[in-house]
Amino acid sequence: MSETDSLLMQQEWRVIDQSSIGPQFPALESFAMDDTLCASVGSGQSTAVARAWVHHQTIVLGIQDTKLPFLQEGLDYLRKHDFKVIVRNSGGLAVVLDEGVLNLSLVFPENERKIEINRGYEAMWELIRLMFSDFPVTIEAKEIVGSYCPGSFDLSIQGKKFAGISQRRIRNGVAVQIYICVNGSGAERAELVKGFYEAAKRQVDTKFTYPDIVPSVMASLSELLSTTLSIQDVMLRFLKVLKEHSGKIFSDSLSAQEWPLYESYLTRVVERNNKVFDSLKES
Repeated sequence: MSETDSLLMQQEWRVIDQSSIGPQFPALESFAMDDTLCASVGSGQSTAVARAWVHHQTIVLGIQDTKLPFLQEGLDYLRKHDFKVIVRNSGGLAVVLDEGVLNLSLVFPENERKIEINRGYEAMWELIRLMFSDFPVTIEAKEIVGSYCPGSFDLSIQGKKFAGISQRRIRNGVAVQIYICVNGSGAERAELVKGFYEAAKRQVDTKFTYPDIVPSVMASLSELLSTTLSIQDVMLRFLKVLKEHSGKIFSDSLSAQEWPLYESYLTRVVERNNKVFDSLKES
């Protein structure tokens, strides 16, 4: 892909850094935040946005996960391991968020011409390759069988997955999101999700195929690069690449116009989430 055709090249990058708020920052707020920014960027109220976020001890389930035959037992297993559980409003399956996992969202306007789905994924893959270009490794994008939330744009080094990418589209705005296992044990995170599926599915045949998780195919970047990386180290790399692909980057938070939109998206996300868990109590 040529430099000029890269989605990373933006006149301005508006940066919203929520990577150090701490354990009191609930993950549902992040999904409402990205929906808000999608709508804001799509309507032309905002330039392209790059957002960073970290959540503590949270498992994010996909819609398909809520259809598991013994979901309540799966939830009990996760809570026993001191993890909160939420359901996101987009595709994909269960992922682990903790203080060693950095999430990045790139929010692009889709006004002049349509952004094909793969082009969004490729922009994020390009970003990550540039962020770690000083290491003598090849970062591949392909499905890693045996990983949690497998997809065709799993990012891996030597067959071990450290990141997964998803997309969300609202009103001419495209949010490309990635979780990056920066430090800690990738295999331990995978063990946790494996235990969840074992408790929630057991040996029952289901219409939907859930992943058969092999913890050894997952690792953190610190493990794969044999170096100690902190969230802050990776944030500096992230901002450096954005700076190289923009006339200007500036730090920001939600505007006065965006707050009411955020409140309405948050209400919607919370209500949808509660509905899933309320239906469990009734069954």
